[in-house]
Amino acid sequence: MRRRLRLGPRGLIGIAIAAVAIITVIGARWSGDTRFAPGAAAPLDLVQLLGGDPDGFEQALERRDFRFPFDHGPHPDFRSEWWYYTGNLESEGGRQFGFQLTFFRLGLGPRSTQRVSAWATRQAYLAHFSLTDLDAERFYSYERSARGALALAGATAAPFRVWLDDWEARGETARQLWPTRLRARGRDAAIDLALDEGKPLVLQGDAGLSRKSDAPGNASYYYSYPRLPVSGSIAVQGVRYEVRGAAWMDREWSTSALGPGQVGWDWFALQLSDDREIMFYRLRRSDGSADPVSAGAWVDESGAAHRLSSGDVELQALAHWTSPRTGARYPIRWRFRIPAKGLDLEISTPMPGQEVTQSVRYWEGAVRVTGVEGARTIAGQGYVELTGYD
Repeated sequence: MRRRLRLGPRGLIGIAIAAVAIITVIGARWSGDTRFAPGAAAPLDLVQLLGGDPDGFEQALERRDFRFPFDHGPHPDFRSEWWYYTGNLESEGGRQFGFQLTFFRLGLGPRSTQRVSAWATRQAYLAHFSLTDLDAERFYSYERSARGALALAGATAAPFRVWLDDWEARGETARQLWPTRLRARGRDAAIDLALDEGKPLVLQGDAGLSRKSDAPGNASYYYSYPRLPVSGSIAVQGVRYEVRGAAWMDREWSTSALGPGQVGWDWFALQLSDDREIMFYRLRRSDGSADPVSAGAWVDESGAAHRLSSGDVELQALAHWTSPRTGARYPIRWRFRIPAKGLDLEISTPMPGQEVTQSVRYWEGAVRVTGVEGARTIAGQGYVELTGYD
């Protein structure tokens, strides 16, 4: 029986985003600010369209030794990977913003086949850029895609760079990842940000092997930089703001991850006011329950990471928002508890309308954190990603 390929957090987006598949076949390039409107065709379910065995690509089967700076660059032996940047920013006048800049690489076939044309490539790239103007309650979202040929798009490890046209994440030195410059521009919004070295790298899961289901190979290699100082500028509707804040970077590569019965995930990246961080992804099953392989980590003040299992976290949705564009109903406020630590948080978004409606549909937005740990008051900020709610 033919198996359906399912990818995990970020991987489902990475593969689905290959609505690029059409673009990569014809060798074209596209950019724009797409919108989903009543009566329009819905974003494609390319998990089904591109389903099949992962033959020819490697899978994340066991722990590996990470090598840097090599692993900051592309891994073409795997089907997909992504460089994810999110963050919360504040202008000199106190105006608050959130941003997301993500680059996806999708392998169209194993690289063993030799092709000699300069146009030939086994790689497609897609990028998403979103900016949330929290004070004005405006959300801007843009998408670009291109073939990984003729320097239209690509990635390198040393010097570090991942780019699509003039959108890029670029290391400022030859061998070091930090500082990294992020640049992206859409019709009404743009960012030009410098990310400096902050908390050390965290290997997520089992020393970097992040399992998403019980089946062998349904996993990714995953590391994060959970707190990065940010400075630079943004532009909204032609007005420029000097900003500062904190960012989070996620890196994953994989070939397959989600298993039967898993329909989506809720991913949390939280930066607490006491210099600790929490990452947790709740994999949802078709009956609405949490899959036992849901997992995460909390990072202490020194940068040491401590694993979280599904049983360590209690997560309850307290409020929902229904998208007027797509009809998808998303949770937008949660109670997040780690009973063993006495941690009891409420996570909420100041702006529900942060739904990305590009070639694939999901919710990705800035959130705020309040709560307690024992007798101590806790605050914070972060980003949440929600998929599978349509």
